[in-house]
Amino acid sequence: MAVCTGCSLLCEDIELTLKTGAISQVKNLCRKGHGHFQALFTERIVPKIDGQEVSVDQAITKAVDILRNAKHPLLYGWSNSALEAQRVGIDLGKKLGATIDDTSSFCQGILMELVLTGKLPTCTLDDVRNFADTSVFWGADPSNSHPRLLSRFAYYPRGSKRQKSYEEERNCLVVDVRKSATAKLCSNYFRVPPGGDADFIASVIDVLDGKIPKYGDKKRMIDLGTILRKTEYGVIFPGVGLVYALQDKIELLKTLVAKLNEITTFKVVPMVEHYNMRGFNQLLLDDSGSINRVSFHSGQVTHGPENSIMAAAKICDAALVIGSDPLSSLPFGTAKSLAGVSLIAIDPRRSLTTDAAQVVIPSAMYGLEAGGSAIRMDGVRIEFEPIVKSDLLSDEQILARIKEEI
Repeated sequence: MAVCTGCSLLCEDIELTLKTGAISQVKNLCRKGHGHFQALFTERIVPKIDGQEVSVDQAITKAVDILRNAKHPLLYGWSNSALEAQRVGIDLGKKLGATIDDTSSFCQGILMELVLTGKLPTCTLDDVRNFADTSVFWGADPSNSHPRLLSRFAYYPRGSKRQKSYEEERNCLVVDVRKSATAKLCSNYFRVPPGGDADFIASVIDVLDGKIPKYGDKKRMIDLGTILRKTEYGVIFPGVGLVYALQDKIELLKTLVAKLNEITTFKVVPMVEHYNMRGFNQLLLDDSGSINRVSFHSGQVTHGPENSIMAAAKICDAALVIGSDPLSSLPFGTAKSLAGVSLIAIDPRRSLTTDAAQVVIPSAMYGLEAGGSAIRMDGVRIEFEPIVKSDLLSDEQILARIKEEI
């Protein structure tokens, strides 16, 4: 039995047989997970310095030299590393006086902070399966981002209190700018124009207050209000679509959830994609008081937008990237800034970032070649063991060696 680290569901029921170069037999693995497991055999990298193949020891020594001499080092990524590696990484950041940030900085961070600090009520996915009769996917398409969420937890399974499941006892609502794959499966789809989520929320609140909505199809909005009012246990799954649409108006979501909880029970579970983003956010929050964008420069702990990857990339003179591919995912200007400094990439597989890095250190794939633990998207800790023998060092081992040698 294996744990899939292909997304933040961290499915624990994977049964498979691996043969050289392929997966021969598999059970309970979604198409996204299949691609993740198959990555074990493709695009693997070797240690390099300035494009020339070297030993792992040489690559680590060079990385130590770069970081030791940097005046403004940046440590970035982390969302695809295990908790054990993340802990070492935070300690390394303190030792270097570095800025440390993760992928949540430009996606779900603002929402995750509200959940982790108790400003939005949340629950586990097991609660969703057992109790939820209404699931709202807002700016999210789990059929593609988390393919087993509907089947394991949110819509199709028969929970302890929802034995009749989607046939009679569950509503699945989608609010999105387009009719996604999930919207085609679920019972109700509400379309919003790009950037129209704030107005949509305001109209839902009007309906819940017994007022005539000012936005959208009035009848459909009233129907939505009726569904929400009749809900016994509801869960909102916000995706990056909602976060990007609301931006600095995220307080509107808090207002809506508070209004719903005056009537019934509603929880929020952010649709984070990387398998351990929530884990890093929780560790850094416990350590520094902030989930991301933290600086340990000169022994002082500061946090704020001036420490975000967007800002730090412009002033750093060295960057260690782990568990992420920022050169392909960040805006061009930020990616260009990172590519122009002494860049160290720790990764199991080839990426645009490893191609541009001065130092490349290959690592073992968590859940496949290395064991550890992670925090699922709902806050549940999941342990996993390696299923394939490998001589590669894990992220934790690589970071521990760098920290020890600095």
